[in-house]
Amino acid sequence: MVTLSEENYLKAIYHLGNQGDNTVSTNAIAEQIDAKASSVTDMIKKLAEKELANYIKYQGVSLTETGRLTARSVIRKHRLWETFLVNKLNFSWHEVHDIAEQLEHIKSEKLIDKLDDFLENPTHDPHGDPIPDKHGNYTKIKSKSILDISTGSQGVLISVKDSSKAFLKYLNKNELALGDMIRVVDFEPFDESFTIETKSKTMTISKNVAENLYLSV
Repeated sequence: MVTLSEENYLKAIYHLGNQGDNTVSTNAIAEQIDAKASSVTDMIKKLAEKELANYIKYQGVSLTETGRLTARSVIRKHRLWETFLVNKLNFSWHEVHDIAEQLEHIKSEKLIDKLDDFLENPTHDPHGDPIPDKHGNYTKIKSKSILDISTGSQGVLISVKDSSKAFLKYLNKNELALGDMIRVVDFEPFDESFTIETKSKTMTISKNVAENLYLSV
């Protein structure tokens, strides 16, 4: 049985290590989950004993195949609950992360499978992130941030890199949502800002905003 705390560590290593394939330092994990480096080392040793992680002292940690599948299971539950909260209970997309953080640790696979079917097996959550299926597989959609798109190009907003409350509230305030067609009108080298055009308006966004908006082009 994997504990709640262990699941949180697996999820952190998975995200920091690009789906768990790359080695992650204990300091990076400590910063990610706001824990002492000594506590992180102790937990990593436990994960290694359970064959969920590969750990080499002074070199860092990566996930085993079992560890990756366990992390994806937690992520699947998190993103399904976010989808349920937005689509069925009418929560705003900036409200659901903290609630899903609690619900993602439910152990009943039967419940999660029924939730998946009830939602008609969604492939992406309200933030555009892919939802793994019960076997840990998921569909990747090719996308580029606005930083990597040339002036005059356009695409559909399919995901946001930053899913913090502050950023999502900013998008709501500026009437930007997944599914919107966005065209890059201009780039200003002086402050690295972008002028973009949507169906309803033209607006200027900062480099920080641009690098967090991913378009399917």
